Amino acid sequence: MAGKLGTWLMIIATVGLAFVICVELINILFYDPWSDEKFLFKLSGSLSGVEIGPLTYLMFGSLAVALMMGLPLAFVTGGLGVMFIYLVGDAMMLNIVPGRIFPLMANPDIAAIPLFIFMASMLERAGLIEEMFSVVYKWMGGISGGLAAATIVASTILAAMVGVIGAAVVTMGIIALPAMLKRHYDHKIAIGSIMAGGTLGILIPPSILAILYAVVAQQSVGELYLGSLLPGLMLSGLYLTYVLVRSWLNPKLGPPIPVEDRISLKEKLKLLGNLIAPLALVGLVLGLLFGGIATPVEAAGIGSFGAIIVAMMHKKFSIAGLREASVTTAKASAMVLWIMFGASVFVGFYILQGGQQFVTDAILGTGMSAYGILFLLMVLLVVLGMFLDWVGILLLAVPIFIPIVKALEFPGLFGFPPVAGDDVVLWFGVLYLVNMQMSFLSPPFGYALFYIRGVCPPEISMGTIFKSSLVFLAIQAFGLFMCVLIPGIVTWLPGLVYG
Repeated sequence: MAGKLGTWLMIIATVGLAFVICVELINILFYDPWSDEKFLFKLSGSLSGVEIGPLTYLMFGSLAVALMMGLPLAFVTGGLGVMFIYLVGDAMMLNIVPGRIFPLMANPDIAAIPLFIFMASMLERAGLIEEMFSVVYKWMGGISGGLAAATIVASTILAAMVGVIGAAVVTMGIIALPAMLKRHYDHKIAIGSIMAGGTLGILIPPSILAILYAVVAQQSVGELYLGSLLPGLMLSGLYLTYVLVRSWLNPKLGPPIPVEDRISLKEKLKLLGNLIAPLALVGLVLGLLFGGIATPVEAAGIGSFGAIIVAMMHKKFSIAGLREASVTTAKASAMVLWIMFGASVFVGFYILQGGQQFVTDAILGTGMSAYGILFLLMVLLVVLGMFLDWVGILLLAVPIFIPIVKALEFPGLFGFPPVAGDDVVLWFGVLYLVNMQMSFLSPPFGYALFYIRGVCPPEISMGTIFKSSLVFLAIQAFGLFMCVLIPGIVTWLPGLVYG
């Protein structure tokens, strides 16, 4: 009965929508859009008198309903943006669409995104990730918790190659999880180390999300990469410390590999030769970026070409692999760009209607301190991360949040140094990246939880995966607090390099 009712409601809604579209087409084709003449009714400009408060609820409520229906974020944001332009504005306001999209298309930093994705795809298809884990696994497997520690170290190196969360979590899940389960590792430590290590790709350069933040916030990509480097390494170190200390206190949680399976120091040193080429490539790309020698696009181009050379050196290059990497790059880049275009139109229209000032006044009007408002923004980002794609959160929330943060002064907590005014956008950018890491691990909808579910054996329940994320989520929260408490963790390295 419920199914039939739902079907009839869908039919009625579709017929009603088709009727409205037909009437609007007649109005557009046969009536003067600048006059009051119309056929039956006219929707264009019908919401022009709506205040920004109710319009906020209408726009973001419609967005939430459309996303809960399972519609793609890219087309939902763009479609709703154009629809509200039509309902609220006039024909001239449609200039927002090309006015928001063309500057993005002309931004040179955007070209770095497909190049870095291609670099990661080539290195993955060349089998270098498996080789890297094998080397780290054989170096660290002899200590308690060594395999989990090796997973985190390998994920940290992988983050400097990939810059995309999903690929890192799934790849390490396929490679590292069977090895840890075979050695009877505690499920929560095994799964948690893979998920936490995999999320480092958001923070450690060359993060794709950092490039997008730099474009939206008009921030230097090189400065943002330098600012995120120490927090990323700090979080990696905290993960390692937790895993090794827990396993040292209770060796049953992470048993070392048997003595007969271990290798000598000479063999370990010989294995390092397999990592020279990929690590040299990553070092070259990041060195060119950090040194200001190359732009992000130039560094990404060198990295893409270098990935092909590295694959050839390891005798893993093939035309089929090149084609697969190219197709993967095209799909991922198209997804990112469509979300960027759609969200830019949606947010651009909202800001033009006074939405930025409305949100700023609402948040600043709460009377909270600067750090209280910062905490509120951080909570909102984590909550949004449970439901939205990371690119969507960036383009929907960050353009609204940055002016709020710029309007605040951060005098320092508990006697620690303040955040300089010209460092606030950089500092907030790194806090945002750490927040996105947390959102990927946050139950019940964190993306990393479902990535790892796809590669886990059936006996590991979703409840176990949720529990395994909680400790590492707490570690991320502690890392975020340290970046808030000691801003120098973020700003010291960019200040040292760029002055």
